Amino acid sequence: MSAARLPAWLRALRPNQWTKNLIVFAAFVFAFGDRQQHEDWHLFFASLQAACAFCLLSSGIYLVNDLRDVALDRRHPTKRFRPIAAGELSRTAALGLAAVLLVAGLAWSALVARQLLYVTGAYVLIQLAYTLGLKRVALLDVFVIATGFVLRALAGGAAVHVRISPWLLLCTMLLALFLALCKRRHEKIMLGRAEETDPVTRHSLAQYDERLLDQLIATISGATLVCYALYTLWPDTVHKFGTERLVFTVPFVIFGIFRYLDLVYRHERGDRPEHILISDWPLLLDIALYGVTVFALLYFARVA
Repeated sequence: MSAARLPAWLRALRPNQWTKNLIVFAAFVFAFGDRQQHEDWHLFFASLQAACAFCLLSSGIYLVNDLRDVALDRRHPTKRFRPIAAGELSRTAALGLAAVLLVAGLAWSALVARQLLYVTGAYVLIQLAYTLGLKRVALLDVFVIATGFVLRALAGGAAVHVRISPWLLLCTMLLALFLALCKRRHEKIMLGRAEETDPVTRHSLAQYDERLLDQLIATISGATLVCYALYTLWPDTVHKFGTERLVFTVPFVIFGIFRYLDLVYRHERGDRPEHILISDWPLLLDIALYGVTVFALLYFARVA
């Protein structure tokens, strides 16, 4: 079924954005390879519950965002088709659904682990602040987006009671900044061509400069590669997983960033990173090979 044929209330939840919550499973994956941990599949179930809780919470935030910006969305070339802006979903129904999702997501988090509730609570507060005003401040808006991904990674750790490496959290933030900046660049160019960069409808976007975005993207992409390479060779990482061979996964990360930059600059496809990451075959193959390589390296390190 195409997205356009889904019920209005379901489209308003933006289920296509739920792929962002896969990062919650990072803690479980790396805990599985830790020589000091015993794999226990109930940890996977805990990670799955944390990811589901984030799906509920993020959808609740999307509804609040659409309620907040309904007047502006109606003036936007694409956002005017969102269910609330298009009048397919009433404001009352959207507000009630948002409240149910937020309460349910927080309650589910509390049932999984108290620490998870703290993380999801922080996520909701930060996202509400973003929706109510921070998203209109250039540069700060992309940092808030990146913080959301870091909190997802922390949530995965809280769910399975595993401490996340600071290097891994830094890699997560840098990669999220990279994706957010690429998206802002695409939006700046596309709306500029359409002469729709009215600061009334695109507050933060009007404050961005295309050349600045290019420089920031180059800086962040390089920092991401260096940070990940250092993480694979860091003594704590080597001791934890019992191998230095995680460095062999660096080429996959390099190719992934290069391919994404190619899509952004040559194919002008930087507007929907969540769609690119599940539809571009070179990227999908790269991610699959990365996953297989990580699993093989960690598995053989444990049995050696």
